[in-house]
Amino acid sequence: MSRIGNAPISLPKGVSIDITKGNFVTVKGPKGQLQEQIDQDMEISLEDGTITVKRPTEQQRHKAVHGLSRSLLSNMVNGVSTGFTKTMELVGVGYRATNTGNLLELIVGYSHPIMFELPKEIVLNTKTEKGSNRMVSLESVDKQLLGQVAAKIRAFRKPEPYKGKGIKFSGEIIRRKAGKTAGKGGKK
Repeated sequence: MSRIGNAPISLPKGVSIDITKGNFVTVKGPKGQLQEQIDQDMEISLEDGTITVKRPTEQQRHKAVHGLSRSLLSNMVNGVSTGFTKTMELVGVGYRATNTGNLLELIVGYSHPIMFELPKEIVLNTKTEKGSNRMVSLESVDKQLLGQVAAKIRAFRKPEPYKGKGIKFSGEIIRRKAGKTAGKGGKK
Protein backbone atom coordinates (compact mmCIF):
# COMPACT_ATOMS: atom_id res chain seq x y z
CA MET A 1 0.00 0.00 0.00
CA SER A 2 1.42 3.35 -1.02
CA ARG A 3 0.81 5.85 1.76
CA ILE A 4 2.02 8.74 -0.37
CA GLY A 5 -0.07 7.68 -3.36
CA ASN A 6 -3.27 7.47 -1.30
CA ALA A 7 -2.91 10.95 0.23
CA PRO A 8 -5.25 13.50 -1.41
CA ILE A 9 -3.92 16.81 -2.76
CA SER A 10 -5.94 19.90 -1.87
CA LEU A 11 -5.99 22.75 -4.39
CA PRO A 12 -5.16 26.18 -2.92
CA LYS A 13 -7.12 29.29 -3.94
CA GLY A 14 -6.27 30.55 -7.41
CA VAL A 15 -4.97 27.19 -8.69
CA SER A 16 -6.79 25.38 -11.49
CA ILE A 17 -6.06 21.98 -12.98
CA ASP A 18 -6.95 20.55 -16.38
CA ILE A 19 -6.69 16.79 -17.02
CA THR A 20 -6.96 15.77 -20.68
CA LYS A 21 -6.91 12.45 -22.52
CA GLY A 22 -3.80 10.39 -21.85
CA ASN A 23 -3.34 11.90 -18.36
CA PHE A 24 -1.79 15.12 -19.72
CA VAL A 25 -2.10 17.49 -16.74
CA THR A 26 -1.92 21.29 -16.88
CA VAL A 27 -1.80 23.23 -13.60
CA LYS A 28 -2.22 27.03 -13.59
CA GLY A 29 -1.69 29.31 -10.63
CA PRO A 30 -0.55 32.79 -9.57
CA LYS A 31 3.17 31.94 -10.08
CA GLY A 32 2.82 30.35 -13.52
CA GLN A 33 1.80 27.23 -15.40
CA LEU A 34 3.20 23.68 -15.51
CA GLN A 35 2.42 20.72 -17.76
CA GLU A 36 3.26 17.07 -17.18
CA GLN A 37 2.36 13.70 -18.69
CA ILE A 38 1.39 11.36 -15.84
CA ASP A 39 1.47 7.57 -16.34
CA GLN A 40 -1.55 6.60 -18.45
CA ASP A 41 -2.57 3.69 -16.20
CA MET A 42 -3.15 5.96 -13.18
CA GLU A 43 -6.68 7.27 -12.58
CA ILE A 44 -6.60 10.98 -11.65
CA SER A 45 -9.84 12.48 -10.36
CA LEU A 46 -10.77 15.99 -9.19
CA GLU A 47 -13.62 16.33 -6.69
CA ASP A 48 -14.47 19.31 -4.45
CA GLY A 49 -11.04 20.91 -4.79
CA THR A 50 -9.06 17.75 -4.00
CA ILE A 51 -7.09 15.58 -6.39
CA THR A 52 -6.83 11.83 -5.85
CA VAL A 53 -4.66 9.32 -7.70
CA LYS A 54 -5.72 5.67 -7.85
CA ARG A 55 -3.93 2.67 -9.34
CA PRO A 56 -5.89 0.15 -11.41
CA THR A 57 -4.23 -3.06 -10.11
CA GLU A 58 -1.84 -4.32 -7.44
CA GLN A 59 0.96 -5.04 -9.95
CA GLN A 60 4.46 -4.07 -8.86
CA ARG A 61 4.78 -1.46 -11.63
CA HIS A 62 1.47 0.19 -10.69
CA LYS A 63 2.50 0.28 -7.03
CA ALA A 64 5.82 1.90 -7.97
CA VAL A 65 4.24 4.57 -10.20
CA HIS A 66 1.35 5.35 -7.82
CA GLY A 67 3.37 7.36 -5.28
CA LEU A 68 5.48 8.96 -8.01
CA SER A 69 2.42 10.22 -9.88
CA ARG A 70 0.93 11.74 -6.73
CA SER A 71 4.26 13.41 -5.81
CA LEU A 72 4.62 14.91 -9.30
CA LEU A 73 1.10 16.36 -9.09
CA SER A 74 1.72 17.71 -5.58
CA ASN A 75 4.96 19.38 -6.67
CA MET A 76 3.17 20.98 -9.62
CA VAL A 77 0.42 22.38 -7.37
CA ASN A 78 2.93 23.68 -4.79
CA GLY A 79 5.10 25.17 -7.53
CA VAL A 80 2.39 27.26 -9.18
CA SER A 81 0.98 28.40 -5.83
CA THR A 82 4.08 29.13 -3.68
CA GLY A 83 7.14 28.25 -5.79
CA PHE A 84 10.43 26.61 -4.79
CA THR A 85 13.72 28.18 -3.65
CA LYS A 86 17.27 26.83 -3.36
CA THR A 87 20.02 28.83 -1.70
CA MET A 88 23.70 28.06 -2.17
CA GLU A 89 26.81 29.37 -0.37
CA LEU A 90 30.27 29.96 -1.83
CA VAL A 91 32.82 29.10 0.86
CA GLY A 92 36.42 30.07 0.16
CA VAL A 93 38.79 33.01 0.01
CA GLY A 94 38.25 34.97 -3.20
CA TYR A 95 35.17 33.01 -4.25
CA ARG A 96 32.63 35.33 -5.86
CA ALA A 97 29.34 35.13 -7.72
CA THR A 98 27.72 37.87 -9.78
CA ASN A 99 24.83 37.84 -12.19
CA THR A 100 23.60 39.82 -15.14
CA GLY A 101 20.02 38.73 -15.70
CA ASN A 102 20.16 34.94 -15.94
CA LEU A 103 23.90 34.77 -16.68
CA LEU A 104 25.81 33.62 -13.59
CA GLU A 105 29.53 34.39 -13.33
CA LEU A 106 31.40 32.28 -10.78
CA ILE A 107 34.97 32.82 -9.61
CA VAL A 108 35.78 29.71 -7.60
CA GLY A 109 39.53 29.22 -7.66
CA TYR A 110 40.12 28.35 -11.31
CA SER A 111 42.32 30.39 -13.65
CA HIS A 112 39.21 31.66 -15.44
CA PRO A 113 35.70 32.72 -14.42
CA ILE A 114 32.86 30.27 -15.13
CA MET A 115 29.96 31.73 -17.10
CA PHE A 116 26.72 29.74 -16.71
CA GLU A 117 23.45 30.71 -18.38
CA LEU A 118 20.35 29.58 -16.52
CA PRO A 119 17.02 28.69 -18.16
CA LYS A 120 14.48 31.51 -18.37
CA GLU A 121 12.14 29.65 -15.95
CA ILE A 122 14.57 30.25 -13.07
CA VAL A 123 15.00 33.58 -11.25
CA LEU A 124 18.60 34.16 -10.12
CA ASN A 125 19.79 36.42 -7.29
CA THR A 126 23.29 36.83 -5.89
CA LYS A 127 23.99 38.43 -2.53
CA THR A 128 27.25 39.60 -0.99
CA GLU A 129 27.38 40.71 2.63
CA LYS A 130 30.51 41.65 4.48
CA GLY A 131 31.57 39.02 7.00
CA SER A 132 29.50 36.17 5.54
CA ASN A 133 29.72 33.79 2.59
CA ARG A 134 28.54 34.78 -0.88
CA MET A 135 24.99 33.54 -1.57
CA VAL A 136 23.33 32.40 -4.79
CA SER A 137 19.53 32.11 -4.65
CA LEU A 138 17.48 30.26 -7.29
CA GLU A 139 13.67 30.44 -7.53
CA SER A 140 11.35 28.54 -9.86
CA VAL A 141 7.94 26.90 -10.13
CA ASP A 142 9.46 23.67 -11.53
CA LYS A 143 11.07 21.67 -8.71
CA GLN A 144 12.78 19.19 -11.03
CA LEU A 145 14.43 21.87 -13.18
CA LEU A 146 15.47 23.85 -10.09
CA GLY A 147 17.19 20.84 -8.52
CA GLN A 148 18.94 19.94 -11.76
CA VAL A 149 20.35 23.45 -12.26
CA ALA A 150 21.40 23.72 -8.60
CA ALA A 151 23.24 20.39 -8.83
CA LYS A 152 25.02 21.58 -11.98
CA ILE A 153 26.16 24.80 -10.26
CA ARG A 154 27.36 22.80 -7.22
CA ALA A 155 29.34 20.48 -9.53
CA PHE A 156 31.58 23.38 -10.64
CA ARG A 157 33.35 23.23 -7.25
CA LYS A 158 32.06 20.58 -4.84
CA PRO A 159 32.85 21.20 -1.16
CA GLU A 160 36.05 19.45 -0.16
CA PRO A 161 36.21 17.61 3.19
CA TYR A 162 39.39 19.17 4.66
CA LYS A 163 38.70 22.90 4.72
CA GLY A 164 35.09 22.87 3.53
CA LYS A 165 35.80 25.14 0.54
CA GLY A 166 33.46 25.00 -2.43
CA ILE A 167 29.84 25.57 -3.42
CA LYS A 168 27.36 24.02 -0.98
CA PHE A 169 23.64 24.17 -0.37
CA SER A 170 22.56 26.41 2.49
CA GLY A 171 22.18 24.28 5.60
CA GLU A 172 24.15 21.38 4.11
CA ILE A 173 26.53 19.74 6.58
CA ILE A 174 29.90 18.84 5.10
CA ARG A 175 31.53 15.85 6.73
CA ARG A 176 35.00 17.06 7.66
CA LYS A 177 38.18 14.98 7.73
CA ALA A 178 41.21 15.50 9.93
CA GLY A 179 44.33 16.56 8.08
CA LYS A 180 47.82 15.16 8.51
CA THR A 181 48.90 15.00 12.12
CA ALA A 182 52.12 16.65 13.28
CA GLY A 183 55.27 14.49 13.76
CA LYS A 184 54.72 10.90 14.82
CA GLY A 185 57.36 10.16 17.41
CA GLY A 186 59.60 13.18 17.01
CA LYS A 187 63.22 13.42 15.81
CA LYS A 188 65.92 10.86 16.51
